[in-house]
Amino acid sequence: MKNYLNFENEIKNLETELDKLKDPYNNEGLSEVDTGKISKIQSEIDNKLKQVYSNLNPWQKTQVARHENRPKSKFFIENLFDEFILLAGDRFYGEDKSVIAGFAKFNQASVLVIGQEKGEDLDTRIERNFGMMRPEGYRKTIRLMKLADKFNIPVISFIDTPGAYPGVGAEERGQAEAIAKSIECCMELKVPTISVVIGEGGSGGAIALASSNKVLMLENAIYSVISPEGCATILWRDPTKTLEAAEAMKLSSKDLLELGVIDEIIPEPIGGAHRDPDLSLLNVKKSIQKNLHEMNLMNKDEIFTHRKNKFLSIGRNQGFTSTAKNEQNLTMEESLKEKVMQKIYYFKFQIIFIFLLIFLLIYSFL
Repeated sequence: MKNYLNFENEIKNLETELDKLKDPYNNEGLSEVDTGKISKIQSEIDNKLKQVYSNLNPWQKTQVARHENRPKSKFFIENLFDEFILLAGDRFYGEDKSVIAGFAKFNQASVLVIGQEKGEDLDTRIERNFGMMRPEGYRKTIRLMKLADKFNIPVISFIDTPGAYPGVGAEERGQAEAIAKSIECCMELKVPTISVVIGEGGSGGAIALASSNKVLMLENAIYSVISPEGCATILWRDPTKTLEAAEAMKLSSKDLLELGVIDEIIPEPIGGAHRDPDLSLLNVKKSIQKNLHEMNLMNKDEIFTHRKNKFLSIGRNQGFTSTAKNEQNLTMEESLKEKVMQKIYYFKFQIIFIFLLIFLLIYSFL
C-alpha cells in the first residue's frame, strides 16, 4: 500500500485510476486493458510529479525527508557494500540498535560504515528507537572510528535521525558528553570521512557523526539544529507555524549548499527517493565513489587540514568577517587582550614571585 503526503492528493487520484485500468477484471463492465488511456494517465502522473516536486517549500521537503517508505541506512548498507561485518557494544554499558556499524568492502577496499537506522515498521522502529541514538551508540562509533583511524580505513556515515535520544536514562549516562566526544573524534581523524544525509539530519544527534571531510545530502533531505515544530514552539509559541520555521532555518539541501554547510547535493528520482530506491542507490554510490577517490589522493595531514579548514570557513564569506586571505591555513584569530591574558595566565607564578620580591625589597629599605 502506497503512502501519500497531504500535497499529493491529485497524484493519488491519478494513480488510483491507473491501477484500476491496469487490472480491468476487478472492475465491473471492463474486460480488456486500455493501453492508450494508461499511457495518457502515466504521462499526467509524471508531469504532475515534476510540477509538484520542483516547487516544494521547506516544510514539504521535511515531510518528504520523513516519509516512512524512504530508503533507510540498512537498505544502503546492504546494497552498497560487500562483506559487511556488524560490530556491537561500546565496552562500557551496552549495545545501541539505533546505529548500525561495522567494517565492509566498497569497490574491493575496506571501509568503516556507520548508519543511523530508524526502522521499517512499528516493531523495528521501536527496536531501533526511531533512529535516536543513546550515549552507548556514540561511544560505540567512537571506538570503531579510532580503530579505523589506526588501520587507515576511510569512514562512511549515513545520517538519518530526528536527534539524539532525550530520555532521562540517556542524560544520566552522559548524552551531551558522548556527543561532544564523538564530534571531537570525527575532527581528529586522519583518514577520509564522508557523511551522507539521507533523510533527517537533526540537531547534535546528526552533527556527532557528520563532522566529516565531505558532507553529502540527498536532494529532499533536511539538516538542521532543531525540528521545525520545535523551532516554531520556541520562537512563535505556536507549533503550527512549521512552514515559517522551516523557511527561516534554511534546512533544505539547496540552502545549505549555498551557505557552504554541505559539499554536494545528490539528486533524487522525481517524486522522492521512496519512489525509486534503486536509482537513489545508484546516485549515492556514484557520489561516494567520486568523493572517496578525491580524498584518497590526499595524505593524512592534508585530510586533517582539509576538514579543519572546511569547518572554520563556514560563514566567513557571508558573516561579519571577510574571507580569510589564506584559506589553506585558517586559524581562529585572537585579540590583543586575549593574547595578553593568556600570557599572564601561563606566567602567573613567575609574575607573583616578581611582585613579592619587589615588595620585600621595598620593605627592607623602609
